[in-house]
Amino acid sequence: MQDAVPMGLTLVPMPEQRLSITVYYEDTDAGGVVYYANYLRFLERARTEWLRGLGFAPSALLRDTGLAFAVRDLTVEFLKPARLDDVLTVTAGVADHGRAQVVFAQRIECAGELLLTARVRVACLDLARGKPAAMPKALYEILRNRA
Repeated sequence: MQDAVPMGLTLVPMPEQRLSITVYYEDTDAGGVVYYANYLRFLERARTEWLRGLGFAPSALLRDTGLAFAVRDLTVEFLKPARLDDVLTVTAGVADHGRAQVVFAQRIECAGELLLTARVRVACLDLARGKPAAMPKALYEILRNRA
C-alpha cells in the first residue's frame, strides 16, 4: 500500500497488531450487515492496541505529554460485508512514518476472507495548541529502529 504514501516517509517492516472483534447487533443495520461507519471504529481499536502494545497507553500519552494521534486522511476499500455474529480479525501494521505521523496499512478479515482494506495516516497533535507536534522520542526511536 505504498502507492499513495506522502514523500519523505520511510518504509517500516514491523509486525502487525491483530485484534479479534465480534460483530454485535449494535454494529449492524436493519439487515444485519455492519454499518459502514462502524468499520472505522474497528480500525481505530486495532491502531490503539498497536500503540498500547508498544507501551504507550493513549491515556498516559495524553496525561504525560499532552499529545494524541488523530486521523489526518484515510482511504478505505469495502470488498465484502461483515454480518451479525461474525468474528472479525482487524489488523494494523505500520507502512511508513515520519517524525509527526504514522501511516498504517489495515485489513479486516472474516474466516480468512478479506472484507476491507484501508490506508490510514494519523498525525501526532499537541492538543493544548491544536497543532501538529513531533511524537514522543521513545516512540519515534522504536519506529526508526525497526525500519
